[in-house]
Amino acid sequence: MDLPSFLWLWKIAAWSMGLTIAAYVVLATTGWFVFRARKARRRRVLLKSIHQTVGVAIVGLVLLLLAIGIVGTLGHYGSLGHSVHLVAGLSTVVLVLLSAWSSTQIAPRRPWARTVHVSTNVTLFFVLAWVSWTGWSVVQKYLP
Repeated sequence: MDLPSFLWLWKIAAWSMGLTIAAYVVLATTGWFVFRARKARRRRVLLKSIHQTVGVAIVGLVLLLLAIGIVGTLGHYGSLGHSVHLVAGLSTVVLVLLSAWSSTQIAPRRPWARTVHVSTNVTLFFVLAWVSWTGWSVVQKYLP
């Protein structure tokens, strides 16, 4: 396929990545406040609800980015694996899904789940930076 026919796809990817980073910041902020409220034994229903809603949104955004990456790369090159961005992207997807799964496991009887959730999200900070950097270098190939 022609590169210009894919420009709309790259625009969606750019917006999705921007929203993913914004969602990550919101999740880190609300997660911090949920932690502080839990330690102070205060109610945190609304805060948790916001945190969970944005968490679902980031899962959807990352899966959308995965689909765009696969469709765009296959459409342009005919195969995958043309840069390290594939590894960075798949790492991001795995970490986001691990974070989402571990969040559903958090309970008083499973203290390990909170540790996995928080550790995964700290790692996700660095992987989001990596995938952003490699994504920017991929985008440079498509610009005139």
